[in-house]
Amino acid sequence: MSVPMLKIGAVLSTMAMVTNWMSQTLPSLVGLNGTVISSEGTHERIVSGLYPGSEEGWQVYSTASDPDGRCVCTVVAPARNLCKRDPRSRQLRLLTEQVQNVSQSMEVVDLRTSRDLQYVRDSEPLLRGVDGRLHTYVANPRALTAKGLQELKGQMSQLRPLLSVVEQYRLDLQTLATLRLELLNLSIILTAIQEEVGAYDYEELQQRVLLLETRLHSCMNKLGCGRLTAVSTPITVRASGSRFGSWMTDAMIPSSDSRVWSMDGYYKGRRVLEYRTMGDFTKGQNFVQHLLPHPWAGTGHVVYNGSLYYNKHQSNILIQYHFRSRSVLLQRSLSGAGYNNTFPYSWGGSSDIDLMADEMGLWAVYTSIPNAGNIMVSRLDSRSLEVLRSWDTGFPKRSAGEAFMICGTLYVTNSHLAGAKVHFAYHTNSSTYEYTDIPFHNQYSHISMMDYNPRERALYTWNNGHQVLYNVTLFHVIRSDG
Repeated sequence: MSVPMLKIGAVLSTMAMVTNWMSQTLPSLVGLNGTVISSEGTHERIVSGLYPGSEEGWQVYSTASDPDGRCVCTVVAPARNLCKRDPRSRQLRLLTEQVQNVSQSMEVVDLRTSRDLQYVRDSEPLLRGVDGRLHTYVANPRALTAKGLQELKGQMSQLRPLLSVVEQYRLDLQTLATLRLELLNLSIILTAIQEEVGAYDYEELQQRVLLLETRLHSCMNKLGCGRLTAVSTPITVRASGSRFGSWMTDAMIPSSDSRVWSMDGYYKGRRVLEYRTMGDFTKGQNFVQHLLPHPWAGTGHVVYNGSLYYNKHQSNILIQYHFRSRSVLLQRSLSGAGYNNTFPYSWGGSSDIDLMADEMGLWAVYTSIPNAGNIMVSRLDSRSLEVLRSWDTGFPKRSAGEAFMICGTLYVTNSHLAGAKVHFAYHTNSSTYEYTDIPFHNQYSHISMMDYNPRERALYTWNNGHQVLYNVTLFHVIRSDG
C-alpha cells in the first residue's frame, strides 16, 4: 500500500514507547514507584569531561534513555578543528571510556527500537483485519451504510502508515547494527593509539567521529516534535495548597535544572516555594522561599531558563524574575491584552494571561477587545518580552477550560470540570485550526492550571489542591526525500 506524495514512515514512537515508557518514567520521576531519585536531579546522568580547558574541550552532544526512561550515558563528540596530535595517554584512556559509553547508548537505542518494532508487528494483524473487512464491505455494500463505509475507509487510511513503520524500523535496526560495528572498529583504533601515543595522524579519526556525530543526530531527531493524539491517566504527585495554584519545572531545553517551584493561589500572591528536586517536592522538604516584589495574577506562570515569567496583578504587565539573583530583570506590557477577569478561562481566577513554553520557546495566550474575546497566541522573545508574532485562533477564551502549547500548536480544553477533553488545536506553523476529541481523566474535577513541559514531555496540572502529571502521546511523521 503506497502513501501519497512523499515516502512517509509514520514513526509511532509514542503509541508503545511513550505510553509504556513514560508511564513508568513519570512515577519514577516523582518517586511513586520506589525508584531512587539521584541527588543531582530527576534523572541519573553519566557525564564525564575529557579536557578541562575550553580550547581543548569536548562537547556533550546528546543523551539516550533506557526503556525505563533514565539517562544512562552521554554521547561525546569532539568539536570541529580540535582533533590534533596529543601524546597524553590519560586523555586517550578517557576517550576510550567515552567510546564505550557511546556503545552502551547504541545498545539502549537498539533495545528501544526493537521493542517498538515488536509493538508494530503486533498491530499488523489488526490492520490487515480492518483491511479485510473493508474489502468485504466494498464487495457487499448492503452490509454497511454508505456513511459507515466512508468512516471505515477513513480509519483504514489513518492506520495504513503502520505498514511503512514496520519497514522503517527494520531499516533502523540495520543502521544501529552498522553503527555498533563502526564503534567497535573505532575502539580498536583507539587501542592502537594508546600503544603508540603520538604516532598517529588524527585527521582520519576526526572525520570518522564527525560522520558518526551526523548519523547519530539523524537517528535522535526521529523523536522530535509531533501531534498530540492522547493523554494518559493522571499521576498524583502530591496534595498540597488551596484549590487554585500552579507548579512547574524549568521548561528550557536543554537544561539540567532539577528544581521544582510551587505558587499557591491566583490572587495577589507573592510567595514562591523552590524545591531542590522533584523528590523533595513530593515530601515537602528542602525548599527555599522567594518573595516576589510584585504580586501575581492568575495561574499562568512559567519557569524558563532560570527565570519566572508571570502576569503582574491588576495589569497586563509581564514580569521576568530571576531566581538566582532574586531580582526582576524585565517588565513589559502585553499591549491590548485583557486583565483582571476581563477575558479569563471558564473557571475565572484572573486567568486572562497565560504564559507557557514548548519546544519552540516562550508564548503568551490571552485576548483583547479588538479580537472579540477570541484567544490570541503570541510568541515572545524571552530576553526582551517583545511579541515576535501573533495569531488569532478564532476560539472564544471564555469557552476554554485551559490551554497549553506543544511543538508550536495550541491545544485547548473545553472545560475545567469533570468530563473535560482537548477540544481544539491551532497550528501556528500553518495558521490553521482543527477540532479534536482527546479525552483525559479529570480526577479531582477542577483544573486551574495545565501546562506542557517539553523537557519531560508531560502535562503539569493543579487540580483542586492536587499536583498531577499526565503523559502525552505524540504522533511523529518522518519525511524522506528518497
